Amino acid sequence: MWQSIRFKLTMLFLAAIVFPVVVIVVAIPFYYQKLIANQGSSLMEGTLTALAFSIDAYLDDLERMTITPYLHDDVMRALKLKSTFQWQLLTPYEQYEAEQALTTTLPKFLKNTRKDILGTILLPMDESVYITSSNGYSNRAVAGYPFDKQHWYIQALRADGDVAFISVHVQNYLVKGGAEVFSVARLIKDPDSQRPLGVIMADADTAALERIMRGIRLNDGAIAAILDNERKMIYASRPLPDDVHGELAAGNRAVGDTDDRYFVVSQTLKRAGWEIVVLSPESAIKSQLHRIYWVGALFAASGLMIALLLYATVSRWLLTPFKQMVQVMKRVQRGNLQTFYPVRGSDEIAQLGQSLNQMISQLGDLIDREFRAVLGQRNAEYRALQSQIHPHFLYNTLNGLIGLNRTGQSVLLERAILSLSGMLRYTLAQNDWAELKDEMAFITKYCELQQIRFREKLGFQIDCDPAAEAVLIPKLLLQPLVENAVIHGIEPSGTACVLRITAAVEEVPESGGSRLEIVIADNGVGFDPGKQKEGVGTANVRERLCLAYTGSTMHVESQVGHGTVARLQILLKDVDSR
Repeated sequence: MWQSIRFKLTMLFLAAIVFPVVVIVVAIPFYYQKLIANQGSSLMEGTLTALAFSIDAYLDDLERMTITPYLHDDVMRALKLKSTFQWQLLTPYEQYEAEQALTTTLPKFLKNTRKDILGTILLPMDESVYITSSNGYSNRAVAGYPFDKQHWYIQALRADGDVAFISVHVQNYLVKGGAEVFSVARLIKDPDSQRPLGVIMADADTAALERIMRGIRLNDGAIAAILDNERKMIYASRPLPDDVHGELAAGNRAVGDTDDRYFVVSQTLKRAGWEIVVLSPESAIKSQLHRIYWVGALFAASGLMIALLLYATVSRWLLTPFKQMVQVMKRVQRGNLQTFYPVRGSDEIAQLGQSLNQMISQLGDLIDREFRAVLGQRNAEYRALQSQIHPHFLYNTLNGLIGLNRTGQSVLLERAILSLSGMLRYTLAQNDWAELKDEMAFITKYCELQQIRFREKLGFQIDCDPAAEAVLIPKLLLQPLVENAVIHGIEPSGTACVLRITAAVEEVPESGGSRLEIVIADNGVGFDPGKQKEGVGTANVRERLCLAYTGSTMHVESQVGHGTVARLQILLKDVDSR
């Protein structure tokens, strides 16, 4: 099956059409999925760059508010006084002037028109608190609030004069506070001695981040978020599941939960070290590919249907003539040389059919000539071998008759002559083949003739299976072997001997057929096969057997003093094929 042309065409069809179509249908959506994701990431990166610039500019505004004290000598002088013991040495008026610088002068310069900048808080080293609010001075600090223990305060100290960007926290240090803000803090230091003078922090409403982040056009299900430099959440367009937040904080570029997976696009703020991220859901991209899948599947199904139709048509057009040629060749193989392929058209297949017809015609002529020649040669060889038997057989028989005549046994001589005449009529018949039962009858007459000569010294038994009686064998095939048993095995023996001839049909398990086995055995003197060459009669029988049946075998076994056994085996299928 796998060696047929149809199988090979099918494999070629699968390799050339079906496999590429399947690969394209499967691969193209994945390719477009990657393409859409990459294009979306590129566009989003550009958007995030612009947003990062806006947030950086906003943080710069906050940062400038934290350096305002450095721009006013009165404010710096007041901070220096409040950070040392000199404050206690000042007169009330001098203390009043310093307080005015911190409560009136500084707030004037810290005022901002941006409503989302909520205000500033200044913490001199004497644990006093000065708050500037966009709503005036209504907000007051919570009494006894531990500012120096707050995370943002510690961050400002660690920055040692540089700006510290504070993540989202609650204004719980104000009496009317509680809003979530993000801040910029700085440690104010004496420019001359670098001695700490205080901490200033500018607070901004997280609504500012939300307003800036609205510049991102989010797809369905996408999430925008801002993480601080410690990977904590500052802002998110909608709440994130804990596992997604954990993966995002770990820096993974693809995060997800049980509901969906997200591709992460990010941009880092250079100044603050914060990171803007956008999480694009994989389901949104797949929904865009849904139409591509359907269109691809439709085209693939249509292409495969057309390809299958063409394949069936072409394969039938190609294979039908070859099947007809195979049927013609099988009929020729069975011996029908009168069958021919019906040629149609003038293409290559038609030319092949014409060549096949010419070959069959020439093959018939060749077989006819060769068969006649080989058959004539075979018959000539066969008759030449058969003719060798006649003089040898007559010579031995006539010697026996001469012996009877010399001993004066006229009655036995007459019987012998009559038996001989019947045997001669059998041998001189024109047919070259005889049924096994006729050959056995001839062997019986021959044994009776020899028994007249040797009397009690020779006994014989002939047993022929009824199933084997009608088997055709070459005429006089067995007589030379029987004659050898009598002349060379029994006659030299000093005791009485028995000649046994059996023929039976038996099954052959290894070939699944049957065979005819003929055994000619005597208990005469025997011979040594290693020292004595094969005689003319035995060689004659062997050659005739091989000419008659190609699969036949002949074995001769002998042992000095124990007799000889000749075994002929003929496959019945060789007999039936004649």
